Amino acid sequence: MPGVLLSLANAGIIQTGSAILGMVIFMGGFAMFTAGLMEWKKGNTYGMAAYGSYGLFWFSFAALLLLPVLGLAQDTGGAGAMAAYLALWGLFTLILFVGSLKMSRALQFVLGTLAPVFFPEAAGAATGAGMFTIMAGYVGIVSGLASIYTATAPIMNDIYGRTVAPLG
Repeated sequence: MPGVLLSLANAGIIQTGSAILGMVIFMGGFAMFTAGLMEWKKGNTYGMAAYGSYGLFWFSFAALLLLPVLGLAQDTGGAGAMAAYLALWGLFTLILFVGSLKMSRALQFVLGTLAPVFFPEAAGAATGAGMFTIMAGYVGIVSGLASIYTATAPIMNDIYGRTVAPLG
C-alpha cells in the first residue's frame, strides 16, 4: 500500500504529505519489517530478506525525508546521493527478482515491475528530469497493486479453503 500511495504522488495524481509519510512508516516500515521477522522465525530466508529489507527501505526513506526537516541531519547532499540510494535498491530488487524465478508468477510480476520503478526514480534524481519520476510513478502504481494482490491472495485462499486468488 505505501508503494501505491507514493507512486500516485510520483505520477502527479495526488500531493505528497502526511498520509504518505504515515503509510511509509507504519505499513511500509513496521508492517514489512515485522513480516520479515516472522519469515525468519519460519526459516524462510528469502521472505526474511525481502520483507525485512523493504521494511528497512521504508524506514530509511522516511528518515531521508524527516531528519533534515527536524534539523537532525544534513540533506542527502544533492542529486547524486539520492540517485545512488535508489539505484542500489533497484539492484537489490533485481537480485530478488532473479530469486523469485523459482517462486510464484505473482511474486515475479511484483519484483519484475518494482525494479523499473527504482531505476527511473534514480535517473530522475540524478538528472532532475521529472518525466522519469512520473514514469516511475505509473509503473509503481501497477507494481504496488500487484503487491497488494500478492499479499492478500493467501489470506483469501485460506479464508475460503481453496484457491480463489491464484498466485501462479
